[in-house]
Order: sequence, then C-alpha cells, then structure tokens
Amino acid sequence: MTKQPHLTDGHPAPEHHGPTTHSAPEPAPNTISTPNTSNAPSTSNALAHLDVLVSGASIAGPAIAFWLSAQGASVTVVEKAPALRQGGFAVDFRGPVHRAVLTRMGIWDELHRMQTDMGRQTIVGADDSERVDLPAYLMSGDVEVFRGDLSALLYERTKDSVAYVFGDSIASLTETPTGIDVTFDHGAPRTFDLVVGADGLHSNTRRLAFGDEPRFLRFFDYYIAGFDMPNHLGLDRTARLYSEPGRTAMINNYDGHPDRAGAAVVFHSEQLTFDRRDVAQQKRIIAEKLHGMAWPHVQQILDALDTTDDLYFDAIAQVHIERLSEGRVILLGDAGHGATMGGIGTGTALVSAYVLAGELVAAHGDHRTAFAAFEAQITKYAKGCQKLSGNAGPFFAPPTEKKIRSRDRAYRMLSSRFVAGFFKRLTEKAASNLALKDYGLAGESVESRPAAGLNLQP
Repeated sequence: MTKQPHLTDGHPAPEHHGPTTHSAPEPAPNTISTPNTSNAPSTSNALAHLDVLVSGASIAGPAIAFWLSAQGASVTVVEKAPALRQGGFAVDFRGPVHRAVLTRMGIWDELHRMQTDMGRQTIVGADDSERVDLPAYLMSGDVEVFRGDLSALLYERTKDSVAYVFGDSIASLTETPTGIDVTFDHGAPRTFDLVVGADGLHSNTRRLAFGDEPRFLRFFDYYIAGFDMPNHLGLDRTARLYSEPGRTAMINNYDGHPDRAGAAVVFHSEQLTFDRRDVAQQKRIIAEKLHGMAWPHVQQILDALDTTDDLYFDAIAQVHIERLSEGRVILLGDAGHGATMGGIGTGTALVSAYVLAGELVAAHGDHRTAFAAFEAQITKYAKGCQKLSGNAGPFFAPPTEKKIRSRDRAYRMLSSRFVAGFFKRLTEKAASNLALKDYGLAGESVESRPAAGLNLQP
C-alpha cells in the first residue's frame, strides 16, 4: 500500500503525498509472530501476571504493546489485515507532551531521521494559475513522519517481545469473573485478563463491547478519498489544490520521486450508504463527485482512480463515546476519540498508551482502578485535541464561492510568519493540555530521564 494524501494531525491543512521509499516489514498472512525473548528489551515484572490482547497493529496497538510488554505483561496483538499496513497519512507531533512521550519511548531522534520534507503547497485556479502559496513550516509540527513508517518502527521495536497475529480478528467477547473469553474469526479461542481496542475509527472491539457504530460515530457532512497516481506534473515535495463549491481535488508529491504522486478528493455530501469492501462502488461515488470540475488535471486524477488498487475512502467523522472502558475492555486511540482528519490523533494515541500503561503499573494491574484513572487523565485531553478536526471538511472544500475566497484569504494571512507562529501556538495548546505524569516505566529511554523534572503542565 502506498502513501495516501497527507492530512496533518495538527489541524486541517492541504498537505498530502504520494508513495514513500521507506518499506515496512510484511509478516506472512494469517500467521503469529512469536516473541523472541532473547532479544527483548529490558523489562520489569510489574505486570507479569497479566495476559493482554490488543486489537489493531497500526499505531496505538504497537504503542501500548511496547509499554505493557516492557512491564512484563504477556501481550498478543491481533490485526485483521494480512500484513503490516504500509502507507497512510503523514502525521505530526507538537509540543512538550508529545516530545516527552516520544523521548521516553526512545524514538524522538529516529523520527527526525525519517521525517518528511514537504515544501510549499499552492492553491490554484481553474486555469492552474497560482493564487495562494502556503509555506510548509506551518503545518508539520515539531516533527512529521508518514504513518506507515511510524507503524513499521513501532513494530520493529516490539516484534521480539510481543506476539503479532495477522489476518485475524476478534469475533466475540465474553467477560467472566476471572477474565475475558475471546473467540476469533480464524484462531482458537483464548482467555485474557484484559482486551485493548486499538483498532481505529471503525473499531470492531468497540462494536462488540459497547454497541453498534452509529451510536458513537458523528458524521460531518463530508467525505475524503486518497490514492496514488503518476507524477505527471513533475512535482517535487510540493502540492497543488483546486476547489469548487463543496469539492476539492489535490495532487502532490511528498517524497521527491519523479514518477510518483498522490491524489486526494474532499467533497460535501449527505450521508452515503456503501459497502466498505466494495472498492468499485467507492470509485463510482468518487468519480461522480469529480465529474465536471474545471481544473484541467482532474482527468488525470480520474484516470488514476480507475486503475488504483490503493484507495482510501471514508466519511469525515468523529467518535463520541461516554466512557472508554467496559469491564475488562478499554478503548485506545481512534477507537475511543477518533477523528478522520485534523485531530492530532496519532500524538493522542501515543500519549494515551503511555498513560494507560502507567496507570496499570500504579494500580498493580487492577484494571478497575487503572481504567478509571486513565479516563480521568485522558478524556478531557483527547476531546480537546479532537475538537481541532471539527471544521476540516468546510476548510478543505468550502460550500460556496464566497467561502472559498474567505478560506484563501485566511491562507494568505498564514503566509506571514508572525500570524503563522500565533496560529501554530494555538494548535499546540491542545496537544500540550495535559499534566503528564512521570511513571518511571521499564523500557523508558535513558535519555529521557533528565527530562523527568520538566514542568509539563499546560
């Protein structure tokens, strides 16, 4: 899977990309990756009595697996995809709370080595003339990486201490006085002490433990699609964006490759009914929404859409749920506070994983105490970050010509470093609005210890 168009976690921004040259490991489908304890990182035995199932192997899942396995817990990660997912949006991290967690994980420097290098992004007219130029420094936070590269990094850091099961999914959850019985679509039934749902916006774990998705998913009247395409414009780490009322088309190049680019489409719509597994149906919907756009490069986008085998298509939506835990099940990351785009979701997921592991250690593995403390720490923080995404659809694809002009004027103002700096500080406020505890967990990077005394109050 190649890169999908970039939509920054920090705030709505017209950044998007094509394929990356970084490759992720691809375990064989329907297999279990057995931990190699001889190569595992140093651990404590604080949670050695816990057997934990994590659903989802993107970001939140491997992150919580990293921390729990370092505390001695036995961790299994089940992922419905047949292999580790590559590609995905570019994601950014910003502010002292994100930095503290990334440093404690020992990946702060590594992320800088793999960070993106996106240049300017340009809003164009129907004749492809340049109207507004938006500098890259505004949108990328303190460090920005491709989601697929981050996922691969977390997998590499955990594969020797965590059992990964690809090509399978949870079929049922039944709690008992002593554990939670789990059946799978393919694997043999097992009993675990805890289940962590880290399986994204359309979480299967949330559906099984809390109820059907429509109860928790709030639709925001827009859809987004992303796919790869040839770099016929010869872009070099730049992007071009064209808008008409209620719809926007974008082309970009995010890795400097002369042949590869990415496309994105954002459009306003009533809520659609479609089969998430029917790619042909999704392509027809997107093509219909693109039909008649005046930008001359739309035809190349349509040609790429017709042939791509790498389509991302989803509603712009948010998850709203009253609580994150139900018995021995806890939701983490997008499963609990997801937003399709613009909600700093990846940073929130990594922070949440650290806090959940810390509270489990502080509670000596008592899930009732730990889950309550976790929710008290994270809920307000996650919702504050999530709020940043509420205007993403209208921002990308304003509903009227007048609002397109207003959006473009706002972009023009953001080209000023003074205004951009002020706006950047506003977006960092949500990401930093947490008094992050120093749990002193096993597995923390040695380099992070001098920073333990930092005041991370918002």
